[in-house]
Amino acid sequence: MAHPLAGKVVIITGASSGIGAATARLLAKLGCKLTLAARSAEKLYALAAELGADTLAVPTDVSIGTDITQMVDKTVEHFGRVDVLFANAGVYVPGQITEGDPDAWTNLLNVNVDGVLRGIHAVLPHMTAQRSGDILITSSISGFIDIHWEPVYSASKHAIQGLVHTLRRQLAPHNIRVGSIAPGIVANELWGFTDPAAIEAKVKEHAALRSEDVAEAVVFMLSQPPHVTIGDLVMLPQNQDL
Repeated sequence: MAHPLAGKVVIITGASSGIGAATARLLAKLGCKLTLAARSAEKLYALAAELGADTLAVPTDVSIGTDITQMVDKTVEHFGRVDVLFANAGVYVPGQITEGDPDAWTNLLNVNVDGVLRGIHAVLPHMTAQRSGDILITSSISGFIDIHWEPVYSASKHAIQGLVHTLRRQLAPHNIRVGSIAPGIVANELWGFTDPAAIEAKVKEHAALRSEDVAEAVVFMLSQPPHVTIGDLVMLPQNQDL
């Protein structure tokens, strides 16, 4: 029996590494058609080649509006529709406000908030026309609690949570679902983890999630029958304190 997501057209931003790449690999196994979007063109094309013919690589900087429009236009031109937007691209900037770089904060907000808004705006005409679709945004535990060592990042994820909860109600009449996946610490590139041994050590300590753990949760959310919405899914490593 075919998986419920088989044949779905999915756009993944931030797809060249971490949660995005892990989700792309899992969705490809389930028979999805994928548009992979990220700034790192070399990694993006390598992943697309790995995943096969039903994968389209579109180098994209989500802080640039024309890049996002092109990403969606190329998806519809190539696959004929768009069923899922997984708005996963993100930037992480921790630290004391007094020691911070306002330009870095601006870039963070452009990627984490404005890039998500623009991606949603670009896919909605197609989803409303077909009267179906899923918009899933990578949030964070930082969108649910106030983490004092990452105030700007936390602010961006609180903004995402406000967007998810209000947009869900706007789009419900169009049969479009909106949700957030909110992990705690994930041992991947965003957190500075690139060595597989270091990643597994953190996982063995129950101090971090794998990107693949988050990908499994994404598939769970998207696989629900049309009458079911998983609005927010918060997941933490077992030893992470709130």
